[in-house]
Amino acid sequence: MLLSIVIPVYNEKDNIAPLLERLVPIIETFDFEILFVNDGSRDGTPEIIKDHAKKEKRIKLLSFNRNFGHQAALVAGYRFAEGDAVITMDADMQDPPDIIPEMVQKWEKGAKIVYAKREKRDVDSFFKKLTAQLFYRFMNAMSDRKIPEDVGDYRLLDREVVDFLKALPEHSPFLRGLVAWSGYPEEYVYFVREKRHAGKTHYSLSKMINFAMDGITSFSVKPLRIASYMGFAAATAGFIGMIYAIIGKFLLPIPWVTGWTGLFVGVMFIGGVQLITIGIIGEYISKIYLEVLNRPHYTIKEKINI
Repeated sequence: MLLSIVIPVYNEKDNIAPLLERLVPIIETFDFEILFVNDGSRDGTPEIIKDHAKKEKRIKLLSFNRNFGHQAALVAGYRFAEGDAVITMDADMQDPPDIIPEMVQKWEKGAKIVYAKREKRDVDSFFKKLTAQLFYRFMNAMSDRKIPEDVGDYRLLDREVVDFLKALPEHSPFLRGLVAWSGYPEEYVYFVREKRHAGKTHYSLSKMINFAMDGITSFSVKPLRIASYMGFAAATAGFIGMIYAIIGKFLLPIPWVTGWTGLFVGVMFIGGVQLITIGIIGEYISKIYLEVLNRPHYTIKEKINI
């Protein structure tokens, strides 16, 4: 069997050589290929990969014209990987290659999806661990299909699952959700998350929020329903307030004092509900807009050994 290792890279020049030094001895017992997907790096990363590709034809490079994002790089990796099993991993060595033989064993026993699940992530900051925990809990609360917690994009997929993903027509795919949604037999391999070898993470807080929004709007209509519930709640509160005002004005023996406080609170509440609802609807409309444009996920600059 052929084992494909797909590695998206963006400004990872200091991690390429150490990664290959650690990865190749682990997978050399297999018939393998290593496919680097260069997502518009500007620090000399592709040149370093080309040097290694000249010495080893099983090391391959696919370069984009510009930065299209991590998900687009994974999509390209799945499209060009030729293996019977395809493993995706990051280049910063926080995904340890040592567990790859165990992942292959799980696959050989019948699992179509093998997740690498983080058993410990002590190297991450408190904020990183907190936001990751909130991300998975929020995603699973809002999505119709649960996504395994504490797993990223380090996973093994059978060729059948890869072909399934390639056949999907979506133009802004949320791969973590799509893999779980597919329903193929899955297994887990546990590992301790390691410290990043060099450089800084490219996932800022804003990117994580956008990533979460993409995932939620791709897999659930619950936000739209919540917007509807909020509209009904606001209308109900307004109707109750109107009844109370009428009763207080004509039937109750209490003085009716007019003022700006109630008016201000009511306007702000209704206005806030309307803006939230419009924003939620806008997220879904943007999804429709991207699908209608039918643009490619990426544009290719060059291929090496492909």
